[in-house]
Amino acid sequence: MSEYILCLGLFSIGLYCVLRKRNIIKIIIGLGIIEYAVNLFLILIAYRTHGRAPILDKAQDTLNIVDPLPQALVLTSIVIGLAVTALIVAIAIRIFEKYNTFDITKIRRLRG
Repeated sequence: MSEYILCLGLFSIGLYCVLRKRNIIKIIIGLGIIEYAVNLFLILIAYRTHGRAPILDKAQDTLNIVDPLPQALVLTSIVIGLAVTALIVAIAIRIFEKYNTFDITKIRRLRG
């Protein structure tokens, strides 16, 4: 149960970074922390004590097998998260080239 609370704490830290920080780089880091918290939560859902790999064999019984679906979701989430992070970093670089700042409040003032 404490793992779920720590996962919620990690998600809360990331959400705080996204909502309260003014620096674009810190917001990107907050989004990464949120992504890691969600991935950790999905892995915690699939965890079983003394669980076995989800490989079926004719000689084995199907008791206490780990669910493979959350593992596949996390792998997909990692790939999508990497692509989204790369896109956001590219946009942040373009914003810095145009406005010479990472501060969101200054960028809003410069908008005409």
